[in-house]
Amino acid sequence: MAQRTKLRILVVDDDEDICLYLREFLTREGYRVSTVTKPHEALPEIKEGKHQIVLLDVRLPDTDGVTLLKEIRGFDSDICVIVMTGYPSVESAVDTMKADAFDYLRKPFELQQLRDVLNRAVREKGLLVDAEERINQLLGAKIRFMRKERALTLKQLANKTALSVSLISQIELGKSAASVSTLRKLATALGVSMSSLFEGV
Repeated sequence: MAQRTKLRILVVDDDEDICLYLREFLTREGYRVSTVTKPHEALPEIKEGKHQIVLLDVRLPDTDGVTLLKEIRGFDSDICVIVMTGYPSVESAVDTMKADAFDYLRKPFELQQLRDVLNRAVREKGLLVDAEERINQLLGAKIRFMRKERALTLKQLANKTALSVSLISQIELGKSAASVSTLRKLATALGVSMSSLFEGV
């Protein structure tokens, strides 16, 4: 089994008990978890770029989650933000979705519900959880770049290597792990050494 790379989650909630509860649960689920109870501490943490997911409470002291979410979007349009609230309203739900929240969870929520939302976020946002999968994607992107740099079509590369077009396509997309023999054929056809395929991967 591939080694699991722990995704980082930041929990932003002024309730310390909820922070502790979510930290314990998410750590058991295999995530690396940080928590902040003061909204002004959240932005510097997120700006560091270490977290892939933020669990953000709507009702916070001195500000609200919607405002904080908009501030986050001002410098990071990609980070996955899941909003939580014990005071749900249509207005706050609409506002958070306009600011590109991934989901809107009503407190108290079942842990299975949170688990499902996080699993969906990993799939839909393309958050890689396996080191092996990440290597496959980086290697595939490198091969694709080299092929295009040489103005080769998939069919031309397939002819040069005696590999199928579908296999090369799957490798380039990171959906298939290439064997050493296959990588050697691809490297030869691209006119590069095997080691150069792994540079930067």
